[in-house]
Amino acid sequence: MNVLRRLFCLTFLLTGAPFSLVSAQQTQNVILVTLDGVRWQEVFSGADSTLLFDAAYSPDTASARKFFWASNPQERRKLIFPFLWNTVAKEGQLYGNRLKGSKVNNANPHWFSYPGYNELLSGYADDRIKSNDKIDNPNTTVLEFLNNKPDFKGKIAAFASWDVIEAAVNEKKTGIYASAGNERIENPKTATDSLLNSMMTTIPPQVWDKTVRSDFLTYYVAKNYLRQNHPRVMFMQFDETDGLAHAGRYADDLRMVNAVDAFLADLWKTVQQIPQYAGKTTLIVTTDHGRGHTPKATWKGHGTKTPDSYQMWFAAIGPDTPPTGEQSGGPVLFQNQLAATLAQLLGQDFKCEHPVGPPVLTVLKP
Repeated sequence: MNVLRRLFCLTFLLTGAPFSLVSAQQTQNVILVTLDGVRWQEVFSGADSTLLFDAAYSPDTASARKFFWASNPQERRKLIFPFLWNTVAKEGQLYGNRLKGSKVNNANPHWFSYPGYNELLSGYADDRIKSNDKIDNPNTTVLEFLNNKPDFKGKIAAFASWDVIEAAVNEKKTGIYASAGNERIENPKTATDSLLNSMMTTIPPQVWDKTVRSDFLTYYVAKNYLRQNHPRVMFMQFDETDGLAHAGRYADDLRMVNAVDAFLADLWKTVQQIPQYAGKTTLIVTTDHGRGHTPKATWKGHGTKTPDSYQMWFAAIGPDTPPTGEQSGGPVLFQNQLAATLAQLLGQDFKCEHPVGPPVLTVLKP
């Protein structure tokens, strides 16, 4: 038996972990971001002409065309998602382009928000969660699992525009810091804390749901916390992308998606400037569910009455993710696999009282 094989066997016997996770893994932090209800069609093909050129969905069609239209889908998608396509596609991976045979699905049978967030965070499609009611999640999430580990205790945080997310992470039970909805920063310590609190007081919540905070406030509250507290795992949920779609405002929705892409670019630049994070952080970006496609009016909705709204996507970039870009073919992947993937990036095997989907191994170096 050669030296390398002996070392592998010894490592496995002592730790129960694959050799590569122990010897070569560089990820020490993970940031998970969701864009609520953003379709794979826009991610991979850009603006939908049937909606962009319809005044019912894009009243200022000339402006919408100027900002979001190009002759081919590769250029169109870059107009909406410059960070995903100019950075992640070159240095990381994107899954879910069904036109190339890459499929990512909800495993839960409901295809709307809370069931999706539970599946994403717990790795388990629990049929008991079948409404968007703000009820504490009965399942162990990967955030709770990690927070129970000494190396991660108190180093997990969640930031969300939608207030139900604090129930999805079960803040009461787990003690995980969760800033959701219109929640202000407790005990502000800096001028930035006070300014953000003032903005959250004076800027009104979204007209379609008073429990939803503006996404730009969610982003800057999260960024402020990251700079001050350096969590090892952060979950960020943006919600306006779904609210604008339900309202039928396609051009406005694209502008919001484009703004969140800019947040991601700024976030990635920020983490590369902080020693704890630079070269040691993996970013995962995904959604909670898809939307309708045909007829075009079904874009406004999702759920079991809206065909194909179980179809989703995800992207990953970080030191342990091979830069293979846009994926083609491969097995069908499910939302319930991302929790274990997040844990394995941190060298952890996510196991708890309920079944957990297996990690997506192609996201990690072999």
